[in-house]
Amino acid sequence: MNMIYKILTQCYYIVERKCICMKDLTKGNITKLILLFAVPVLVGNIFQQFYNLADTAIIGNMLGDKDAIAAVGAVSPVMSLVISFINGLANGFSIVIGRHFGAKDMKQLKRSVAGTLVLGLATSFVLTVISLAFSETIIRILGTPEEIIKAANTYITIIFAGMTFTMLYNLFSGILRAIGNTLMPLVFLGAAIVINVGLDIAFIGIFNMGVEGTALATVISQIISAILCIIYIFRKCPVLKVSKDDFKNITKADALDLYSTGAAMGLMLSIVSIGSVILQSAINGLGKDTIAAHTLARKISEMFMLPLSTIGMAASAFISQNIGAGEIERVKKGIVRSIMLTCIWSAFTIISVYLFGDVLLKLIAGSGKDEIISVSWYYLKINTPFYFVLGVLLVMRNSMQSMGMKVIPVISSIIELLGKFLVTVLLVPYFDYFGVCIAEPLIWIVMTIWLVAAYVLKIRSFSLKSEKAVSLG
Repeated sequence: MNMIYKILTQCYYIVERKCICMKDLTKGNITKLILLFAVPVLVGNIFQQFYNLADTAIIGNMLGDKDAIAAVGAVSPVMSLVISFINGLANGFSIVIGRHFGAKDMKQLKRSVAGTLVLGLATSFVLTVISLAFSETIIRILGTPEEIIKAANTYITIIFAGMTFTMLYNLFSGILRAIGNTLMPLVFLGAAIVINVGLDIAFIGIFNMGVEGTALATVISQIISAILCIIYIFRKCPVLKVSKDDFKNITKADALDLYSTGAAMGLMLSIVSIGSVILQSAINGLGKDTIAAHTLARKISEMFMLPLSTIGMAASAFISQNIGAGEIERVKKGIVRSIMLTCIWSAFTIISVYLFGDVLLKLIAGSGKDEIISVSWYYLKINTPFYFVLGVLLVMRNSMQSMGMKVIPVISSIIELLGKFLVTVLLVPYFDYFGVCIAEPLIWIVMTIWLVAAYVLKIRSFSLKSEKAVSLG
């Protein structure tokens, strides 16, 4: 408890003395703004990655029980699917709020914040009821071994019971990012992670609570992070404070705009998660050594992909504000600069992987695993050169959502889902692991062509509208 008190005290100090509530992304150096937005988000994502590793290590070392790790791992695909939808929903809501912030329409912004809370909480209630009602059924459908079903169900039931707080944290973080504030979500995420790890150690190591302990630690940390966000917004962000009138004045058009954008992003990320599960089923059929090698390679690749996805998020926030402000030229430049940043990172990644990839794999895997390391490096050498394409894809997909193109990015994720299904059925049976390695690059290329073509058509329509507005003025 003393540790939690110290963390909350430090957060309070940062809130009171160090913070700036909002950042206008419609003025100033474009590249600098995108980087300043992206860096805290990237650090937060890295924190989350390290926390996931630490959480697994605590469960494994303190419980010393393979069944506990298996129980948590068995339900991770379901949790990833639900969390992906929640993240997408919150990000979609933030796009709408960002547009109103860019347009300096504070009345509409407050209504959108109120609508975000109503729709987000209503969705979390529905998801919680459905998830709790069918949790054990879902676990059995996944083919979970009988001996770990009870532990897996206990873990996921507690997590789902606290889903409202997960939703609240994501909603408030998204709202803050919409007005250009990425520092405070990072602070609150850092506090949540430290508290989560501390409670993991206490609940598992001291109170011997098993998987229930780690689930409770996760829920409690989410509750604290959500409360910190609420306190911060009420104390430091008057632009985001909503009244009863803001809730009463929510129109059907407001709700439709919010939910269509949020649901589109949530659906897009959920479809991507389903595609990954399908592809994983093909990998599972190639044997445990290939599974281990692919898992190892993905841990490396996901770390290198983080900056690309972060730049995509930064582009989304930048564009939503500038679309609201009618700054179409800044939108175009923002997309180009974001793609340039992803290309720089991709070049660095390719050089690093080809020069030091095998060394990095050996450090993580340990000695005596030469065959696994060889297969992992094979994956990285095929996959990594296509990061140039992936960077363009992530920037375009996020940017188009911010431009109000809700359907096209969803279609791109459906293309990804179908692609992974076809790879599972057609490529892997004939080409084994090479089919897995080449799957994502081929899908990235097709999706990028689709998105770039759609963007060219959309940006022309924006430019024509802008020119007409100028001529009429």
